[in-house]
Amino acid sequence: MRNKKVRFVNTSRLYLLLSSFILLAFNTQAQNLSLGIRGGMSIPNLTAAAGDQTPLSTGYSSRLGADAGVFAEYKVTNMFSLELMAQYSEQGGKKNGMQAFTTPPAMAALFPDGQAPQYLYANYNSESKLNYLMIPLLAKCGWDIKKSPFRVYIAAGPFVAFLVSAHQVTSGNSEFYTDAAGQNALPAGTQSFNATNDIKSQLHMANFGIEGNLGISYRLGHGNLFIEGGGNYGFLNIQKNSADGKNNTGAGTVDIGYSYNLGKIWKHKS
Repeated sequence: MRNKKVRFVNTSRLYLLLSSFILLAFNTQAQNLSLGIRGGMSIPNLTAAAGDQTPLSTGYSSRLGADAGVFAEYKVTNMFSLELMAQYSEQGGKKNGMQAFTTPPAMAALFPDGQAPQYLYANYNSESKLNYLMIPLLAKCGWDIKKSPFRVYIAAGPFVAFLVSAHQVTSGNSEFYTDAAGQNALPAGTQSFNATNDIKSQLHMANFGIEGNLGISYRLGHGNLFIEGGGNYGFLNIQKNSADGKNNTGAGTVDIGYSYNLGKIWKHKS
């Protein structure tokens, strides 16, 4: 774990150094600068870390969330630019139906000493709602569509992310079972799972990963309307305690937005 923290600190320092350089370029070359805003939908999921798939870390499906950001884009040439963004991203995943959870002490007392299983199972709904502030730094390449106002582009690069909030929302009623098939019920009776728990303290506060987008824009004077689709993936396991599972965050995104060029308009090539 210490090595992961060191790598993250070193990556963050390099990232912040590059971001500072880009911001300096923005300040000194404002004629090539565009400012923009985008918003849309995030379709996140939690994936089990490779080689560490357990009943807690597997079984997630996608949920729906929000994705929004403000950005500055610095044009180096008509084809190539750099984009720095502050992005609000709703991440997480959900499980519906029979699923595992760590055996609570109250249920462990029903078993002989030392014989309580690591996991119990119940039939209920569970949703992990994780909200991050992400700072992507993207290299962007674009191509004009002949002499039309349309332009296609692709962008990719690293991001650092900071956890804003995290909640586990559960609902439903179920008996407790010792098996995933729900054949062996414990004598505790039906239990309510209706709860919302703050799990922020159980998760790492920061992450880093990669983001990519593909889009098309339409020029309107000094501005551009655009629609883009893409995705992001975090490289670090989000849980502090491996007993809670080991998962990585990631999401597909669909956004629409608008950018405004503060300087000259780049002419389309013939």
